[in-house]
Amino acid sequence: MDTAIILTFVSLAVFLLLSVPIGVAIGLSVIIGIWAGGMLPYEFIIQKMVTSLDVFPLMAVPFFIMAGEIMQKGSMAQRLLTVSKSLVGHITGGMAHISVLTCMFYGALSGSAPATVAAVGGIMVPSMEKEGYSKSFSTAVNTAAGCLGVIIPPSVPLIIYGTTAGVSVGDLFIAGVIPGILVGISLMICSYVLSKRYGYTGSGSRSSLKEIMVAFKDAIVALMVPLIVLGGIYGGLTTPTEAGVIAVLYSLLAEGLVLRTLSLQKMGQILKGTALTTASIFLVVATATALGQILLFYNVPDMLVEILVGISDNKYVLLPIILIFLLIMGTFMDALANILILTPLLLPVVKHFDMNPIHFGIVMIICASMGFLTPPVGVNLFVGCSIGNISIEKLSVAVLPFLFTMILALLFIVFIPQISLWLPGL
Repeated sequence: MDTAIILTFVSLAVFLLLSVPIGVAIGLSVIIGIWAGGMLPYEFIIQKMVTSLDVFPLMAVPFFIMAGEIMQKGSMAQRLLTVSKSLVGHITGGMAHISVLTCMFYGALSGSAPATVAAVGGIMVPSMEKEGYSKSFSTAVNTAAGCLGVIIPPSVPLIIYGTTAGVSVGDLFIAGVIPGILVGISLMICSYVLSKRYGYTGSGSRSSLKEIMVAFKDAIVALMVPLIVLGGIYGGLTTPTEAGVIAVLYSLLAEGLVLRTLSLQKMGQILKGTALTTASIFLVVATATALGQILLFYNVPDMLVEILVGISDNKYVLLPIILIFLLIMGTFMDALANILILTPLLLPVVKHFDMNPIHFGIVMIICASMGFLTPPVGVNLFVGCSIGNISIEKLSVAVLPFLFTMILALLFIVFIPQISLWLPGL
């Protein structure tokens, strides 16, 4: 392998170990790679960084981020929680099921895993502790369920993958619905088993049909968001970017005029949060694109295909190897960086085995979501520790049953492609 590539990866690993911000770490490693190779002009890389952001689907990112910020500062999470309580509160481990179901609903609004943990966990963790659930279990279930925020569309990582792989973001959104529900149900089954073991009971009384209808009526404003977004995309009425604009306008009108939960101070926080998150994401997109250009220049994707095919020509042997690789990388790198760097490398490999790029995108996003639960980069863990006032060591252990459950669900999704491809009709 060329010295420039070796120095690029070594320097990237060193910067990540030093906790340098991911966008800056990638950018510095790119500069080192160009300097060591001496064959690529800096101007070419800068041009590629600029053009990587000049992509129409990427415009959806700040809009969905802003819509999530608006709803996080408003009251939609509380209303969704009431709906979930009316549906599953009576089951053994009812509060845990409420957390997972609310995260499934909220994931269809926010598109962010840490935001889902903060919004739902901030309400549910204290409530679960009051009901007698242990601090570690309460925090773990909300931390794990927060991963649904990036699996269930709309999802920022799905947008990033779509632009990187050159596939339809709309198809990815539709393809993520059933896998997201499957992962959510799997987490609820895990919660039920653990609740049985620890003696956590439900509310004991099933909500009447009238109570369920009242809960849905109060939450109709929030529940309309995924219907508007996904309905517009799937119906061919809007692009994902246009759907993002509609989500922002709708959430502003809903939270500001109908529910009246916004203030000028909150609007300032929303704009600031949107700007900071968007800037950090776009920095990663630009620098990771530059890194991808270096990898392409030195034919690293072709080399990887040859190495993996040399191991075995059987996809049922290679796919588990790729999954293990993705899960390991998720412990060291941010989800977006993983998608941007590894997609150009692994997509040619899975295409060699006739794996649909949409299917692989869903698999990759689920793998990336598990990175939120594994130190040292696990963002959900840090949010959960802050909410639950628990050490990262205890939370990392408590979240393991949920992580293993997600891996089992992932295997079903990998080896039964129609789970992902049935709704888009691919």
